[in-house]
Amino acid sequence: MQELDDIALLRKYVEHDSEEAFAALVARHINKVYSAAWRHTGNPQQAEEITQAVFVILARKSANLGKRVILSGWLYQTARLTAVTFIRSQIRRAHREQEAYMQTVLNDKESNDWTQIAPLLDAAMAALNEADRHAVVLRFFDGKSMNEVGAALGANEDAAKKRVSRALEKLRKFFEKRGVSSTAATIAGAISANSVQAAPIALAKTITAVAMTKGVAASGSTLTLIKGALKIMAWTKAKTAAVVGVALILTAGTTTLAIRHEFRQRANDPMLMAGFSKSANQSLQGHWTGSNTAHPGKTCTVTISGDQIEYRGADPNDWLRGTFVLDDNSMPQQLNITILDEANKKLGEPANSFVFGIYQIDGNKITIAVAPHESNLRPMNFTPGSGVDVLELQHD
Repeated sequence: MQELDDIALLRKYVEHDSEEAFAALVARHINKVYSAAWRHTGNPQQAEEITQAVFVILARKSANLGKRVILSGWLYQTARLTAVTFIRSQIRRAHREQEAYMQTVLNDKESNDWTQIAPLLDAAMAALNEADRHAVVLRFFDGKSMNEVGAALGANEDAAKKRVSRALEKLRKFFEKRGVSSTAATIAGAISANSVQAAPIALAKTITAVAMTKGVAASGSTLTLIKGALKIMAWTKAKTAAVVGVALILTAGTTTLAIRHEFRQRANDPMLMAGFSKSANQSLQGHWTGSNTAHPGKTCTVTISGDQIEYRGADPNDWLRGTFVLDDNSMPQQLNITILDEANKKLGEPANSFVFGIYQIDGNKITIAVAPHESNLRPMNFTPGSGVDVLELQHD
């Protein structure tokens, strides 16, 4: 069984309903899928449910996957989209307590580089085009050689090296814009060493049994998750096809340049693709007043102008000023703040600390959850705790 490649195993499963072939695929890819789910939720039980859903989706869609599909990259993308679907459903349950992101402290052996990269990795991967994402998954998640990466992508080894190098540079720039400075080599090493961790031993057997029934034996919550994930996968595919189709149509003439510009704008702005009329950055502008769970009973204010943000608490010493960037592709939406030290700012030198957070807007109200300044982790819900401060603010 081990000598068969992914496509051969997939065909054997499709044509002969081979449990052995499907089990081999699960064993080969489960750690990668589970690790992606874990990064999104920080909860082992939730990661297991997401992983099970991903392989049920594989079982259901296996007959429709073409011979040229790169299954490793397909499974990673499906895991990411399924995890996003799961988190969205969790957020909608406003009164349900969620586990804080990364409650279990990262292993002491993991480098500081990984602790900064991990919360941003999957959003960065989502920003890559499909070919670049496949290349990164094959090379650093699966540990394939450059020759193997090239063969999977239908290219030679040199072309694979160039693609991987370009993809790493894109990741580096993505992290840098969000306050994480690193080199391409460091990023490559951190992803290779830490991105895939072992899933629970018994999970593969359970997943295979459930997937062989196309999910009939799955729990109600898992079936709901599968349904939601399939919808977001179909939407993502339709969005890509629509953008490509419009670009092709518009090459026929020059009278529709305004439409072309509009579609380009929407393709580059997920908020517009989702139907929003303005960016979250615009929605955040102005003066906000409310409370901070770190200082119960006291009033705090937040002022946002452009990419500048200033926070002031009741205590004169409780304040910060900085710049911020947003990631509206993530769920929850992410907020990174670069704290500007006044002395350094006057000298034109870099800031000395960062704050990683999440936010959600509801009309003229905004909720922000942030980790302490010294932490490289990011909250994944709006439940206050020892490592999470929550601001409830209203626009003045």
